[in-house]
Amino acid sequence: MPNKDQSNYTKLDKQVVRGKEIWETNNCMGCHTIMGEGGYYAPELTKVIDRRGEGYVKAVLTSPIPWAPNGRKMVAYNMNEKDAQAMIAYLKWVGNIDLNGFDRVVSPLAKANQ
Repeated sequence: MPNKDQSNYTKLDKQVVRGKEIWETNNCMGCHTIMGEGGYYAPELTKVIDRRGEGYVKAVLTSPIPWAPNGRKMVAYNMNEKDAQAMIAYLKWVGNIDLNGFDRVVSPLAKANQ
């Protein structure tokens, strides 16, 4: 019987773990969702790297001013390079989890133009 593990756990590294710690410490899930879990105030982030790219995500995370697309304000985290790269590593890892054939997680805010 073939291995049915779809968790992507073999790709975990210190950078991904640090990104997850930052995600939790800052309560990102209070506003954002990953794989459908979390708040619906802000965009779904399961495939955010695929949708927006690393440069965009890094700009949001390192911005010294609050990010306010579509009138919804995100806290200005003003992250340093190391923490922003850890968050990107985490979001890339999440984005590579096998979603069992679903191209993206359905969320009211997971639109192609975001």
